[in-house]
Amino acid sequence: MNFFQNNYLPVRYITVLLLLALLSPGMAAQGVIDAFEFESVEQEARYQSLVAIFRCPKCLNTNLAGSDGPIASDLRREIHRMVKEEQSDAYISGFMQSRYGDFVLYDPPFRVDTWILWLGPLVFLILGLAFLRRFLGQREPAMTDEERNELDQLLARGERSPSGE
Repeated sequence: MNFFQNNYLPVRYITVLLLLALLSPGMAAQGVIDAFEFESVEQEARYQSLVAIFRCPKCLNTNLAGSDGPIASDLRREIHRMVKEEQSDAYISGFMQSRYGDFVLYDPPFRVDTWILWLGPLVFLILGLAFLRRFLGQREPAMTDEERNELDQLLARGERSPSGE
């Protein structure tokens, strides 16, 4: 007996279920659309650039523009309010940083507690180059003139070295 001949699950239902399963992750990954009103195109462009440069405090490596988390929605609303009130970008950045720390910034400031983020890659690059130079670039030690003459004599005679190797 064939499984499909008994009409337990017709092939078309299985096909529909598979298509829905394949399409559902793509639908969830679509961006969030907020219906904010702005007084000018410049305000809207400023808002869009601000929500793109701040990271969602709850999501891992997702900016506010692409996050569908409740906190991201609240922060977009707060940024919208501040943009409409004509607050400066520095003020908005300070507001976000004071509330959520350096995590909300994709480019944290250079300070004593963040120096490793900025200088770490450079330090590792220098260490890697030093390693390559020291260990991979090692060559046999150069022969002295005396050793070179002795080698030339041995090669000319076709003999082995005096140590018997």
